[in-house]
Amino acid sequence: MENQIPKLTSASFLNERTEMVFRYVEAYNQMDLENMTANFADEIIFLNVMNGENTMELRGIEEFKKQAIEALSYFTKREQSIETMTHKYNSTEIVISYKAIAAMDFPNGLKKGDEITLKGKSVFEFSEDGKISRLTDIA
Repeated sequence: MENQIPKLTSASFLNERTEMVFRYVEAYNQMDLENMTANFADEIIFLNVMNGENTMELRGIEEFKKQAIEALSYFTKREQSIETMTHKYNSTEIVISYKAIAAMDFPNGLKKGDEITLKGKSVFEFSEDGKISRLTDIA
């Protein structure tokens, strides 16, 4: 029994994770920072990956909140829609559609009022106590 392969333990365990992920996405869409971070571990690690390159790494709940508050000013509206969800032993991955309206001009040529649409995925990793300990956004 020592070398057992880790497995998903129960439907209620998966339901809790599913609820956490849906609550995070709903809070993200509502620009509700407190509920976005409600299930985060204090030592949360956030990574943003674009085109295979790590473009941002944040460590700790306070660093995440600071960046999230700043990001609220980037868009007048933003919406993630979950297309698929895949559970693994210590993580849950969602594939998302993303739409947003720019609230300002960006250095990459995006202008205020422009609509952004893209597909991506987010990987939520969980600590032993069930908190979200790592979030990786990939576009």
